Amino acid sequence: MTDTLETPTPKMRREFPSLSSDAAAVRQRIEGMEKILERMFVIPGINKPVGLDVLLDLIPGVGTISAAALGSYIAWEARNLGMSKWQMVRMGGNIGFDMLLGAIPWIGAVPDLFFRSNTRNLRIIKRHLDKHHPHTKMIDAPPRSVP
Repeated sequence: MTDTLETPTPKMRREFPSLSSDAAAVRQRIEGMEKILERMFVIPGINKPVGLDVLLDLIPGVGTISAAALGSYIAWEARNLGMSKWQMVRMGGNIGFDMLLGAIPWIGAVPDLFFRSNTRNLRIIKRHLDKHHPHTKMIDAPPRSVP
Protein backbone atom coordinates (compact mmCIF):
# COMPACT_ATOMS: atom_id res chain seq x y z
CA MET A 1 0.00 0.00 0.00
CA THR A 2 1.35 3.43 -0.89
CA ASP A 3 0.94 6.53 1.23
CA THR A 4 0.90 9.00 -1.65
CA LEU A 5 -2.12 11.11 -2.54
CA GLU A 6 -3.28 11.73 -6.08
CA THR A 7 -4.87 15.12 -5.30
CA PRO A 8 -4.71 17.33 -2.21
CA THR A 9 -7.68 16.94 0.13
CA PRO A 10 -9.75 19.96 1.22
CA LYS A 11 -8.13 19.75 4.67
CA MET A 12 -4.64 19.84 3.12
CA ARG A 13 -5.63 22.86 1.01
CA ARG A 14 -6.78 24.73 4.12
CA GLU A 15 -3.61 23.88 6.04
CA PHE A 16 -1.25 24.40 3.09
CA PRO A 17 -2.62 27.18 0.87
CA SER A 18 0.24 26.69 -1.57
CA LEU A 19 -1.42 23.41 -2.65
CA SER A 20 -4.63 25.19 -3.56
CA SER A 21 -5.75 25.24 -7.17
CA ASP A 22 -7.44 28.64 -7.02
CA ALA A 23 -6.11 31.34 -9.32
CA ALA A 24 -4.55 33.46 -6.55
CA ALA A 25 -2.47 30.55 -5.23
CA VAL A 26 -1.40 29.59 -8.76
CA ARG A 27 -0.36 33.20 -9.38
CA GLN A 28 1.81 33.18 -6.25
CA ARG A 29 3.50 29.92 -7.22
CA ILE A 30 4.32 30.96 -10.78
CA GLU A 31 5.57 34.38 -9.72
CA GLY A 32 7.82 32.70 -7.16
CA MET A 33 9.14 30.21 -9.72
CA GLU A 34 9.80 33.00 -12.23
CA LYS A 35 11.72 34.96 -9.61
CA ILE A 36 13.90 31.93 -8.79
CA LEU A 37 14.54 31.18 -12.46
CA GLU A 38 15.15 34.72 -13.73
CA ARG A 39 15.80 37.18 -10.87
CA MET A 40 17.39 35.37 -7.94
CA PHE A 41 20.25 37.89 -7.54
CA VAL A 42 21.84 40.83 -9.34
CA ILE A 43 25.27 40.73 -10.98
CA PRO A 44 27.30 43.59 -9.46
CA GLY A 45 28.68 46.13 -11.88
CA ILE A 46 26.17 45.57 -14.67
CA ASN A 47 23.08 45.47 -12.42
CA LYS A 48 21.56 42.61 -14.41
CA PRO A 49 19.29 40.20 -12.54
CA VAL A 50 20.24 36.53 -12.92
CA GLY A 51 18.52 33.39 -11.81
CA LEU A 52 18.79 29.64 -11.80
CA ASP A 53 18.03 29.47 -15.53
CA VAL A 54 21.32 31.16 -16.47
CA LEU A 55 23.31 29.23 -13.87
CA LEU A 56 21.98 25.89 -15.11
CA ASP A 57 22.91 26.83 -18.68
CA LEU A 58 26.55 26.81 -17.58
CA ILE A 59 26.28 23.02 -17.08
CA PRO A 60 26.45 21.50 -20.58
CA GLY A 61 23.53 19.25 -21.54
CA VAL A 62 21.94 18.41 -18.21
CA GLY A 63 21.66 22.02 -17.07
CA THR A 64 19.81 23.14 -20.19
CA ILE A 65 17.33 20.29 -19.92
CA SER A 66 16.84 20.99 -16.20
CA ALA A 67 16.20 24.69 -16.85
CA ALA A 68 13.64 23.81 -19.55
CA ALA A 69 11.92 21.36 -17.18
CA LEU A 70 11.67 24.00 -14.46
CA GLY A 71 10.31 26.49 -17.01
CA SER A 72 7.78 23.88 -18.12
CA TYR A 73 6.36 23.86 -14.61
CA ILE A 74 5.10 27.40 -15.23
CA ALA A 75 3.44 26.24 -18.45
CA TRP A 76 1.91 23.26 -16.62
CA GLU A 77 0.37 25.60 -14.04
CA ALA A 78 -0.96 27.72 -16.92
CA ARG A 79 -2.58 24.65 -18.47
CA ASN A 80 -4.34 24.01 -15.17
CA LEU A 81 -5.77 27.55 -15.34
CA GLY A 82 -7.50 26.66 -18.62
CA MET A 83 -5.48 28.90 -20.91
CA SER A 84 -6.07 28.69 -24.65
CA LYS A 85 -4.09 26.39 -26.92
CA TRP A 86 -2.57 29.41 -28.69
CA GLN A 87 -1.23 30.78 -25.40
CA MET A 88 0.16 27.35 -24.52
CA VAL A 89 1.88 27.11 -27.92
CA ARG A 90 3.45 30.54 -27.41
CA MET A 91 4.73 29.53 -23.99
CA GLY A 92 6.06 26.23 -25.34
CA GLY A 93 7.81 28.16 -28.12
CA ASN A 94 9.44 30.45 -25.55
CA ILE A 95 10.67 27.45 -23.55
CA GLY A 96 11.90 25.67 -26.69
CA PHE A 97 13.75 28.73 -28.02
CA ASP A 98 15.37 29.27 -24.62
CA MET A 99 16.44 25.61 -24.60
CA LEU A 100 17.98 25.97 -28.07
CA LEU A 101 19.91 29.05 -26.97
CA GLY A 102 21.12 27.27 -23.85
CA ALA A 103 22.19 24.18 -25.81
CA ILE A 104 25.36 25.96 -26.92
CA PRO A 105 27.89 24.95 -24.23
CA TRP A 106 29.05 27.86 -22.04
CA ILE A 107 28.17 30.51 -24.61
CA GLY A 108 24.45 29.71 -24.35
CA ALA A 109 24.21 31.42 -20.98
CA VAL A 110 24.94 34.82 -22.54
CA PRO A 111 21.80 35.04 -24.74
CA ASP A 112 19.82 33.69 -21.80
CA LEU A 113 20.62 36.91 -19.94
CA PHE A 114 18.58 38.78 -22.56
CA PHE A 115 15.90 36.28 -23.68
CA ARG A 116 13.97 35.52 -20.52
CA SER A 117 11.43 32.88 -21.50
CA ASN A 118 10.03 32.48 -17.99
CA THR A 119 9.39 36.22 -17.66
CA ARG A 120 7.67 36.21 -21.06
CA ASN A 121 5.53 33.25 -20.02
CA LEU A 122 4.65 34.93 -16.72
CA ARG A 123 3.52 38.00 -18.67
CA ILE A 124 1.22 35.83 -20.83
CA ILE A 125 -0.25 34.17 -17.73
CA LYS A 126 -0.73 37.50 -15.93
CA ARG A 127 -2.70 38.86 -18.90
CA HIS A 128 -4.92 35.78 -18.77
CA LEU A 129 -5.40 36.02 -15.00
CA ASP A 130 -6.13 39.76 -15.12
CA LYS A 131 -8.80 39.16 -17.76
CA HIS A 132 -10.42 35.97 -16.42
CA HIS A 133 -9.65 36.18 -12.68
CA PRO A 134 -9.48 39.92 -11.86
CA HIS A 135 -9.65 39.27 -8.10
CA THR A 136 -6.07 37.93 -8.26
CA LYS A 137 -4.67 41.16 -9.74
CA MET A 138 -1.96 42.74 -7.64
CA ILE A 139 -0.31 46.10 -7.96
CA ASP A 140 3.26 45.65 -9.16
CA ALA A 141 5.36 48.34 -7.57
CA PRO A 142 9.10 48.65 -8.11
CA PRO A 143 11.18 47.91 -5.00
CA ARG A 144 12.08 50.97 -2.99
CA SER A 145 15.73 51.78 -2.64
CA VAL A 146 16.93 52.58 0.83
CA PRO A 147 19.30 55.58 0.99
